[in-house]
Amino acid sequence: MRHRRVHDVMTPAVVCAPPAARGPELARLLADNHVRALPVVSDGRPVGMVTEGDLMRGSSRPAVPGGRPALPGPGTATAEQLMSTPAVVARPDWSIVQAARVMRRHGVKRLPVVDAEGLVTGIVSRGDLLRVFLRRDHAIETEIIQDVLTGTLGLPPATVSADVHRGRVTLRGTIDRRSMVPVVERLCRGVDGVVAVANHLEYTRDDTDAASPAAR
Repeated sequence: MRHRRVHDVMTPAVVCAPPAARGPELARLLADNHVRALPVVSDGRPVGMVTEGDLMRGSSRPAVPGGRPALPGPGTATAEQLMSTPAVVARPDWSIVQAARVMRRHGVKRLPVVDAEGLVTGIVSRGDLLRVFLRRDHAIETEIIQDVLTGTLGLPPATVSADVHRGRVTLRGTIDRRSMVPVVERLCRGVDGVVAVANHLEYTRDDTDAASPAAR
């Protein structure tokens, strides 16, 4: 069983913009590549993100206290002037849950993915992550039965059943030891697409009781 990582779902071919790119060039990059945001990259490293919204509001941002002028119009503003910074990034080996949490914390919809040297290797969007969690119930059920129950735990196929409905797993059956009940549940929760686990497992031996012969 292998949990999905950012590397598994990211788009490796990244359309980037240099800091000096101006409005028309940015708009063309967005339109030609059917994307809504571009990492702004300097020397291969992301320094910010520029979105369709940034271009639209480029000429409407008012001057701020302290004398800073409003940005120039979208025809003359550069990516460096329009972008949000610093860039919020992800690592290829992050779990998709970790990436989703970072997106939520920073209020962003996509993350440039960088390697150990900080160079852009891909981009992952909220949609990429959602597709993992929207797996079909049958695919989730098959992975639980084949990879978790049979492959990892070595349980006979008829020992435990796993019914999946809208990502919610219901476990029923009897296993040998009580200590394994939470282990089965934890492994099922780790399967991509699982949103909840209802554990109705029973056991034949209580090996958690220090007074029982099985625990000695």
